[in-house]
Amino acid sequence: MKASLSHYRQSPRKVRLVTDLVKGKSVREALAILSVMPKRAVLPLERLIRSAVANSGVSKEEGDRLIIKSITVNKGLVFKRFNPVSRGRAHPIKKRTSHVDIMLSKLSK
Repeated sequence: MKASLSHYRQSPRKVRLVTDLVKGKSVREALAILSVMPKRAVLPLERLIRSAVANSGVSKEEGDRLIIKSITVNKGLVFKRFNPVSRGRAHPIKKRTSHVDIMLSKLSK
């Protein structure tokens, strides 16, 4: 019951703000929390959770009893670009990416 999102074009620090709020919650509760958050990372994480539920192969009724066991955000590639400034110099711009892994487990009775 795993799913992963690779090379997501947002910095890991910003994505972790969202993932920390849903860690350890049930799938239904996590989707409810994500539906009202005003962050950009919400939509890809919502799709990732739904993908993990689909990967688990359980029915819809059993899918409500799944919890988010772990969700990790790791650093991905860093695209390096340069912005020209005065006197022939250049300032670096780092475009960061994230790798997100999620693992679900069944809620014990």
